Amino acid sequence: MSTVTQPPSKAAQDLAPVSAESLAALLVTGERPPRPSALSASLTFGWRAVLKIKHVPEQLFDVTAFPIMMVLMYTYLFGGALAGSPTEYIQFLLPGILVMSVVMITMYTGVSVNTDIEKGVFDRFRSLPIWRPSVMVGYLLGDTLRYTIASVVMLVVGLVIGYRPDGGVGGVAAGIALLVVFSFAFSWIWTMFGLLLRTEKSVMGVSMMVIFPLTFLSNVFVDPRTMPGWLQAFVNNSPITHLSSAVRELMAGDWPADEIAWSLGWAGLFVAVFGPVTMRLYNRK
Repeated sequence: MSTVTQPPSKAAQDLAPVSAESLAALLVTGERPPRPSALSASLTFGWRAVLKIKHVPEQLFDVTAFPIMMVLMYTYLFGGALAGSPTEYIQFLLPGILVMSVVMITMYTGVSVNTDIEKGVFDRFRSLPIWRPSVMVGYLLGDTLRYTIASVVMLVVGLVIGYRPDGGVGGVAAGIALLVVFSFAFSWIWTMFGLLLRTEKSVMGVSMMVIFPLTFLSNVFVDPRTMPGWLQAFVNNSPITHLSSAVRELMAGDWPADEIAWSLGWAGLFVAVFGPVTMRLYNRK
């Protein structure tokens, strides 16, 4: 049995030999592109979070339908019993329910982080030559848009059913700005849980266990002076109470320096404590 050697094709004959020097010249450029700055990388990941909302618009349900439901339900359910009429009660309730709803929305940051981990997206992020915390900061920056949308939606609904802020546009804008800053800091807690826990259901479960007592045991719905003394001690020192009082008074046209300082102090504490813990978990994940 003999084998027949086929002559090389015309195309193979036309190929010129490639030297190592010419191949290296093609693969290695003369100048590497500059490394992105921390701000640039963070804004890029923030834009990625916004694009996720664009491609999955169902994510806006929790910042549109949920706030509307909360305002209408609590106003007409408790308004007559607590203040004599829904119109009177909405003046006290709206800033508080605004704080409660936006703070509850922050837990979805941890859910998004956990989902990307399960999909393996973080493995790619960690291989990039970028500022390491920019991934987490980008998540939080993207979610600030969601917090702002939720605030505007609830404010519009409140105005329709009778809420009238004496602080005008400036007071309302200051109140929303303080709420967004606090929510950005508060979200670091859920990024930690998103990295620490195994499933997104676990993240939501732990988040609810923390958020529900913290928001209901506050001055969101009623004045804490009607509560027992031992409960007042907790409620009056709660970060949600300080934030709710600050937003309520800013929208009413006052400047509560003490409550603003407490709210910003709590925000700084959350970032100082949970930021490093989150990044340590991220580096070891």
